[in-house]
Amino acid sequence: MPKSPGLQPRRHLPALFFTAALAPAIALGWLGWRLIEQDRDLERQRIQERLEHAADLIGAQLKQALSEIEEQLAVLAALPPSQLNLRTGQFAGNLGENTIVAVFQAGELSVFPPDHLLYYPYLPPAREPPGSVFAAAEFLEYRERNYGSAIAAFRRLARSEEPEIRAGALLRLGRNLRKAGRTEDALKVYEELGQLGSTPVAELPAELVARKARCAVLAELGQTGALQREAAELYSSLSSGRWRITRAAYRFHTAEALRWLGSNPEGGLAAASGRRDALALASAVDLMWEEWQRIRRGDSQTSGRRSHWAYERPALVLWRGTPERVVALAAAAGDFGSPGLAALQGLVNRQDVNLAVTDVQGHSILGRFPGSGVQQAMRTAVDTQLPWTLHVASADPQGDQDALARRRRLLLSGLAIMAALVLAGGYFIARSFSREMAVARLQSDFVAAVSHEFRTPLTTMRQLTEMLARGRIPSEERRQRYYEVLAHETGRLHRLVEGLLNFGRMEAGALEFRFEPIDATTLVRNVVADFQKEAESRGYRIEIQACEEGVIIRADREAIERTLWNLLDNAVKYSPDCKTVWVDVAREGANLLVLVRDHGVGMPAEELKEIFKKFVRGEAARSTSVKGTGIGLTMVDRIVKAHGGRVRVDSEPGRGSTFTVVLPVEGKQ
Repeated sequence: MPKSPGLQPRRHLPALFFTAALAPAIALGWLGWRLIEQDRDLERQRIQERLEHAADLIGAQLKQALSEIEEQLAVLAALPPSQLNLRTGQFAGNLGENTIVAVFQAGELSVFPPDHLLYYPYLPPAREPPGSVFAAAEFLEYRERNYGSAIAAFRRLARSEEPEIRAGALLRLGRNLRKAGRTEDALKVYEELGQLGSTPVAELPAELVARKARCAVLAELGQTGALQREAAELYSSLSSGRWRITRAAYRFHTAEALRWLGSNPEGGLAAASGRRDALALASAVDLMWEEWQRIRRGDSQTSGRRSHWAYERPALVLWRGTPERVVALAAAAGDFGSPGLAALQGLVNRQDVNLAVTDVQGHSILGRFPGSGVQQAMRTAVDTQLPWTLHVASADPQGDQDALARRRRLLLSGLAIMAALVLAGGYFIARSFSREMAVARLQSDFVAAVSHEFRTPLTTMRQLTEMLARGRIPSEERRQRYYEVLAHETGRLHRLVEGLLNFGRMEAGALEFRFEPIDATTLVRNVVADFQKEAESRGYRIEIQACEEGVIIRADREAIERTLWNLLDNAVKYSPDCKTVWVDVAREGANLLVLVRDHGVGMPAEELKEIFKKFVRGEAARSTSVKGTGIGLTMVDRIVKAHGGRVRVDSEPGRGSTFTVVLPVEGKQ
């Protein structure tokens, strides 16, 4: 049935009204936007000029501070050897905890303070006794495998007055004791070896070698507690820079200590944040040693600045000197401000800005990098001749916008109020029109659907009545069949009229329910049996699986019957291919569940929340031309809720739908 032509022009009224209301709002908005944009541009320009000026001052301050340090390094590099160590030590004593000064000259490396470096890029060859001293005893150990004689020989050598010979003998003595199975004696020998401190043995400090050996013996003995204590001492000594060792030795022994402590050797080398600064310093000295080699070859300058990133920590390296001697300063992240840069923070505060410093790879050195949308001034390393890029942003961006906000607040408030009134009026009127049109369309669809529903049985009844009245029935059997069809169509028309009347009573709040105790299983069986007669005429079969009788609910018999009939009728109408509908009755705690299931067209998820609204019909109803008024499920939902229950629906396109009516069971059964 086509929609009433009288409804068509009204659809354009909301759009026309909204367009008319929107025009002045757009004009006001455009004028306000232009004024605000101009004011914002002026404010941004003023802020940018202030940030650029602050960036220039900060860059100059940093450059001056680094220049002062470099001048002191140049003075140290020019000192005679007799004064160099004293003056360098005094200079290093005024620096921060994570800052060291390294002197490179003639293949020699000196570090101040001496205990601040975890490992060294270069160590002079250790003074150790010649191998011939231990040759006879080692012959007994390796060739004769006479460990007892070898032990006696190494004991004699261990009583030597020379520390180097004594250290080498104790190391070999402990090894032979382990081979002979005398591990407790080996532990005592290694303890004695450790008392020799930094005496070189196997190109390592005797104490380091002894601690590692004791850990290995304790691990063999399975003495976990003692091993943990010894490994912790070893790890602590390595972390404090107790010994002068190479990078390879440091990494190897640290990994071994962590392994004995039960930590991940690889992750443990740089996992602890407290050690990262020290590791970064050691890596920076490594870098400077390589630079020193290039300076000696004439491949690099004798002065420079560099930012170095290692172990997730930044380090600053400055150096000055000559091809014969270079003095370098290495500072970890926490000490960049200590050597002459203390005034920088005061300058930053006075300029009311935030400073962020990054290296050429983008790693954060100082401060927090401002976001991409934050107004800032940037100075690259090329601009400032510093090893970093400076990012200067306002310390209080919102505060910078306060002046602009105050100037534009009056304008914005007036424009906003006017625009809001115009748009709000247009919105609410357009919304009212839209709702009215939506209701009109639904009502029109409802009238068309009801008219169609009435027309079909009335047409059939009229044709059959005319044939009966005019005596055109050839046989008594055919006459009886026509009477049955008339009775069926009359019942169908009666149900349709009753449904519309009951829906009208529900809408008016005048429908009253007569609650009484009802055997739910018997009720469902009776409704299914009655509906089966109609379903068979359409070729459908209803299968029911119900729990035992005696489950009592308090309900209006006619209303519940109407509910089940509507659900069964929908299941048949929307299941054109599968001619079976299933009904299940089950008890679930204090509730009765009645499930009506089909394998029909189903519904998408977005329709499940709308189908219980009045006059709403799903897409499947429109696409398959299924007859209906759009009020059946609305009545089902309201009836079930009036009985203290609820309706659940599970559906999927192409796989059918399951409607579950949940009703409370009366009393304790």
